[in-house]
Amino acid sequence: MKMRQTKNCTVHDLVSIGLFVGLIVICSWISVPFVIPFTLQTLGIFTAVGLLGGRKGTLCVLTYLLLGAIGMPVFAGFSGGLGALFGANGGYLFGFLCCALVMWGMERMFGKGQIVLLCSMAAGLLVCYFVGTLWYMAVYAKTAAPIGWWAALSRCVFPFLVPDSIKIFTALFLVKRLRKATVSDICHTVSNKA
Repeated sequence: MKMRQTKNCTVHDLVSIGLFVGLIVICSWISVPFVIPFTLQTLGIFTAVGLLGGRKGTLCVLTYLLLGAIGMPVFAGFSGGLGALFGANGGYLFGFLCCALVMWGMERMFGKGQIVLLCSMAAGLLVCYFVGTLWYMAVYAKTAAPIGWWAALSRCVFPFLVPDSIKIFTALFLVKRLRKATVSDICHTVSNKA
């Protein structure tokens, strides 16, 4: 009986992570036309970590990055491969993993309350911006010319502050509404049939 419970837990975890990797992929493919188009990747990441918890949510983001690294077209614009991962905007992809780690750390320190989740999403996003902007500046300096902080932030961060804030509040709403049932119920049903 003990072996069956362990197997169910593993299947549950794999199904949960797989579902939310799929969510992040779909969110990365959705490009919202605006003055500067943006995707919904961070919405997928915030929702995944918020619903799955820090450990499984971080594994979800890591799996997403690994799929992209081996060439699957999971990144924005249906791109993938090491070129996308290590290009000028690749730092933001690595920043997604840093974001998930920050959210996990804050969850472990302060719990899973809504205020903690809001603060962890905001802190994770700031870390993502920092890592991504540093990376962008380094790659841009090698391929074009040195670029200052203000110019990099004007291109890579400032245009996305409002959309990313909306994504945070949307993810908070989704997590609050869905935390009680969906992931656990769906995965429990699938693992019982396995």
